[in-house]
Amino acid sequence: MRTSMVRLALGAVAAIVVGFSAQAADLVIGARAEVEMDPHFFWLSSNTAYYRHLYGHLVATDERAQVIPDLAESFRPIDATTWEFKLRPGVRFHDGSTLDAEDVIASFERVRTIPNSPSPYTGNLRGIAETIAVDPLTIHIKTFKPEPLLPGALTTIVIIPSEIAKTAKTPDFKTKKAAIGSGPYKFVSYTPGDKLVLTRNDDYWGGRPYWDSVTFKFIKDDAARVAALLGGDVDLIDFVSPSDVPRLQRDPKTAVHIGPSDRTIYLYLDVGRDVTPYAVDKATGKPLPKNPLKDLRVRKAISMAIDREAMTQKVMEKLATPASQTVPPGFGGYNPDIPVTPYDPEGAKALLAEAGYPDAFGLTVQCSSDRYVNDGKICQAIGQMLARVGFAMKVETMPKAVYFPKATSRTGDSFSLFLLGWGSSASGEADTLWNLMETYDKKTGAGTYNLGNYSNPKLDALIQQATQTLDADKRHAIERKAMAMAMADVALIPLHYQSVIVATRKGLDYTTRADEGTLAMEARPAE
Repeated sequence: MRTSMVRLALGAVAAIVVGFSAQAADLVIGARAEVEMDPHFFWLSSNTAYYRHLYGHLVATDERAQVIPDLAESFRPIDATTWEFKLRPGVRFHDGSTLDAEDVIASFERVRTIPNSPSPYTGNLRGIAETIAVDPLTIHIKTFKPEPLLPGALTTIVIIPSEIAKTAKTPDFKTKKAAIGSGPYKFVSYTPGDKLVLTRNDDYWGGRPYWDSVTFKFIKDDAARVAALLGGDVDLIDFVSPSDVPRLQRDPKTAVHIGPSDRTIYLYLDVGRDVTPYAVDKATGKPLPKNPLKDLRVRKAISMAIDREAMTQKVMEKLATPASQTVPPGFGGYNPDIPVTPYDPEGAKALLAEAGYPDAFGLTVQCSSDRYVNDGKICQAIGQMLARVGFAMKVETMPKAVYFPKATSRTGDSFSLFLLGWGSSASGEADTLWNLMETYDKKTGAGTYNLGNYSNPKLDALIQQATQTLDADKRHAIERKAMAMAMADVALIPLHYQSVIVATRKGLDYTTRADEGTLAMEARPAE
């Protein structure tokens, strides 16, 4: 078993919230993403980073994407389909109540039943048949089949008091009524569109946090965040645009912290519907009677028309790496034998002609404008590249609050070609296979985030084999085979791996995280 799946020392978690000194200290963070305060409503990595301040999880991940204990001090498989989790004794929620097994069970149930989620957490619980309270501090999680990666899946599931889990509605978490966790900081106030204010939890089980207070100021615009840092209005900014890095590195008042990200940026293609709304006849603008994205030759042509090297060098200012697949190097299941798709516009034109589209067709690429690094610029570049091989391109960008409900709807005018990103830190391996490319099944939760509705029974069989294989080396070998199959069939189009870029005022150190989480616990005075 992976070392992340055995008992680890308390210090492994406490290290992220070390009490550096007893002096008063306040931290103001200029954050690009605003938080969804309900911790079970909208699975987005930026949301889960906020929750790490207020709440606990059975298990967590460190800055290297390794699974570590959190509210569970130990966890282990006790048979092929049962995991045992031992809760830490004496953990208290911010309201003074004590953590027990019923809080875990109620939190899991709320995740399963919360209505209208645009990006649900339910896929992370899909393998669980039953959660049993053996005693107040012992939980047995029964699974339908062997689930070697269950601890990683649970790193996203926030644990809240059972009474709140049973009664609270989504709006309640914007106030002290429901925003009660067991994390290193307590809720003070939330002002939509402006800020979230937290205060130190002196009773945190993992040690006294350094910062007396933490304020997240929501500043969506990249330039405005930089201006706030340079003007001294904030101490730290996240998701720094690569184009701003040289300027900030030259400024004596600021420091830039760059690290590897686990996130792959990719394009989904709608391959599920017989007619897709944004692949249209050039002359009439009406949807083509037959979805061309179902044709492998068309999918390959679109991938070949994208110059990934130019994208990473120019759009991403050399702070990204061309991607050959949907898991980064160093993660389990990464296949080094899969090459980055070469830029070949003439080959793309030939494939389109072979598929019956010698003049290509009209196509819209849709992207968020405020979710991923340079997402709007990436979208514009893709539009230009595809236009060069004959597509009549339209480019649409929109705020993530508008974008994600449409991207995840699967019906109606949901997109034909669209940009998304996935980070693999929760599992530490190629979980994109079962999250993004396994055939979607609403009943079982398979392929919960397979928004292109790709389906390949042979790939499904490999994925199911991998997710039931306890031996990590054998599982990774199966994943490598499955990844090669999925990329050859262009289940989706990987573009690049992001970097994590954070800037701080001089005098602060910051440890970047592979999961891109912006955590006050990773900021500390420079030595």
